Amino acid sequence: MASFSLEEPLERLLDRIASDEPGPAGGSVAAVAVAMAAGLVAMAARLAREWPQASEVVERAEALRLLVAPLAVADAEAYAKVLEARRLPRGSAAREGEVAAALSRAADVPLAVAKAASEVATLAALVAQAGSAPLRGDAVVAAEIAGAGARGAAELVAINLGDRDDARAQRAQELAASTREAARRAAGAP
Repeated sequence: MASFSLEEPLERLLDRIASDEPGPAGGSVAAVAVAMAAGLVAMAARLAREWPQASEVVERAEALRLLVAPLAVADAEAYAKVLEARRLPRGSAAREGEVAAALSRAADVPLAVAKAASEVATLAALVAQAGSAPLRGDAVVAAEIAGAGARGAAELVAINLGDRDDARAQRAQELAASTREAARRAAGAP
């Protein structure tokens, strides 16, 4: 799996995603989507100049964008470790342990994406509720994109953890649910 960088032109990243390579894949796409949603929240809040909370929302949205964007690369790297572990000889105890450990570590990245997405969606709902009518559409789009990123990330956490009894799977589902609620609030804003 070829590594990628967020400094690549968008068209090249889209080509990589559509290629026959195993990554960047779903987790990377979820991270990029959530970073874009955070950027959209920051933009809408910046343009809501009359809103007293605007600067706080801009600051937090920018921090989330900077936090979640690198998770796109981290997810691809974590998945590469899973693939590396799966190339060990079948039937060996080392392989099973390495695959399980790699999958467990790979669950941490989409969980972080879901956590950031939940907060981005909450900020988007605040912008939709308090911002101007023209900015409401951007806030609603940001909340929906964050929600999609969180739901996809939660599924990846569950897939990576498999049948293991692990609190991270439940936490990821809770975060996805909170983004759905925030998106509903954003869409229902006056």
